[in-house]
Amino acid sequence: MKILITGSAGFIGYNFCKFLLSNTNHQVYSIDNINNYYSQKLKKARLKDLKKYKNFKFYKFDLCNKKKLEKVFKLKFNCVYHFAAQAGVRYSLINPRSYINSNIIGFFNLIELIKKNRVHKFFYASSSSVYGDSKKFPLKETHVISPKNIYGLTKKNNEEMVELFFKGFSTKCIGLRFFTVFGEWGRPDMLIYKYLNSIYNKSNKFYLNNYGNHTRDFTYIEDVKEILFLLLNKKIENNTVVNICSNNPVKITRVLNIINKKFKYKPKIYKRSFQKADVKKTHGSNSKIKYLYNKKKFIPLEIALNNTCNWYKKNWKIFT
Repeated sequence: MKILITGSAGFIGYNFCKFLLSNTNHQVYSIDNINNYYSQKLKKARLKDLKKYKNFKFYKFDLCNKKKLEKVFKLKFNCVYHFAAQAGVRYSLINPRSYINSNIIGFFNLIELIKKNRVHKFFYASSSSVYGDSKKFPLKETHVISPKNIYGLTKKNNEEMVELFFKGFSTKCIGLRFFTVFGEWGRPDMLIYKYLNSIYNKSNKFYLNNYGNHTRDFTYIEDVKEILFLLLNKKIENNTVVNICSNNPVKITRVLNIINKKFKYKPKIYKRSFQKADVKKTHGSNSKIKYLYNKKKFIPLEIALNNTCNWYKKNWKIFT
């Protein structure tokens, strides 16, 4: 099978590429623009690891470049996983145009070619951010969505675009509403790796937003990889969305306390007020993924954090 994965230098894209290359004989083709939103050193290290595999092919360009994208699609893919996007909730307050370019224009270039080339299956990254500041938990795929920032709005737009664009068409599409994915090779702009970097850099300050009162549905990357692979091989509904979450919301302070058990040095925490683009709580229902796609068990948070910390201890220099 020929599979195209966009965002292969990113956290989820890299991990899923690695999973497929290690466990299947599929031909994996990938695209990433390696932008500088966060460490290009980390992204290049991920790609270096993937390039060890003979059945991996990488193309460096932005999805807004339609001519280059058209050339790649001449390869005729069976399936496309789309993880390339401008990430980050707070950054959307600073540079909203980058979200329009990447998450809407680049996204449309991709789905236009998927439709033209009659790709059988299309999986694309949406986000828990589409729910906004909901008060009803756990969040189900049937709930009304109301994003509160540009990032979430672009993801909502992606879902609506797919619903309209592929209506009555043969391509099977699934929007993946990811909830706070973490784990090995994770993003340095997210809380867990910010805290780990503070520990290793012996930083005197670590800023904790909303005075530590945020609650998040943390989802381990090993569970995410398994779900993505299950979806590849399962019969799926046409044009649907699914929560990718653990259904286990925890306070941010609990996560930091678990990490603290692994290290002697503990950064000084400075608690500060609520940040404008954030939501106070995420808690998704994973009943759809568990029962429709046979994902029954999720790795416990303590084990997942322990694995993440052990990996970081061995690879912390990548983040310097």
